[in-house]
Formats: sequence, C-alpha cells, structure tokens
Amino acid sequence: MKEKEKDIFDKIMALPGLNIFEGFYQKYKEMLLYLFFGGMTAVISIGSYSYCDVRLGFDPLIANIISWILAVTFAYVTNKIWVFSVETHGMHELFIEAFHFFTGRLFTLIVEEAILLIFISKLHFNSIVVKVVAQVVVVVLNYIISKLIVFREKE
Repeated sequence: MKEKEKDIFDKIMALPGLNIFEGFYQKYKEMLLYLFFGGMTAVISIGSYSYCDVRLGFDPLIANIISWILAVTFAYVTNKIWVFSVETHGMHELFIEAFHFFTGRLFTLIVEEAILLIFISKLHFNSIVVKVVAQVVVVVLNYIISKLIVFREKE
C-alpha cells in the first residue's frame, strides 16, 4: 500500500517549533481538522447569518437558510479534501457522496431551524446567541453523520 502524500496541514505540523505536536496531531488529525473546519464553517454560518439578519433585516429563518447554503458548500469541499481525505471514482460516486452530505446537512438544518424558531420566534431569546448555541449542536451532529454515513471508509 502506498504512503499518502503529505497535505498542507502535515507540512505545517512538520515545521520547526510545531513538530513537537506532530505525534498528537497525527493521532487526532481527523478530529482536529474537523474541529478546525467545523469552526470555520460555523464562522461562515454565523457571519453570513448575522449579516443577513442584522444588516439586511431578513427574517431569521430566511437568513439561516442563506447561511446554510454558504456554510454547507464550504464544509463539503473541506471535509472531502482535508478532513476525511476521501477519493471518489467517477461522477456517479461523487454525486452520491454529495447527495448524502447535503441530505445529512439538510437534516441538521431542520434541527437548527427548529431551535431558531422556538428560541427566537417563540421565546424571544437573542438571535445571535441562539444561532451560536445552535451551531454547537449542528457541528456535533454533522460530524456523526459525516463520519458514519457520508465519508465512511469503503470496503
């Protein structure tokens, strides 16, 4: 079996000063990269949501759908390339994988929309605080779905 080529994160961790963490990084690479890109996805989601909700005055549920589209597209690309490093063979396999990814994320969008509806629209909590808390729930659910369904190792 051929050795995988080092990605940019492997190269960064091999730099002087950072290489003392390389063993820890290699052991927990998938989880660390998922948390990093999950954090970046949350920033994109919260940032675009805030812009649409506060700056543009969109309804919170509409603002959330816009932020979802931007964040999920970013997440799919980063999860595929760096977090789970999954190769697909052919357009059919890529389509099926993307379909599973977006379907899983659609499920967590529904969960997130329910949280926003209940805590913002019905209970009148602060919109941004609720969005941040909802993102924590979503990141955990998305990891489980991605790991167990979308990017699972193929036999």
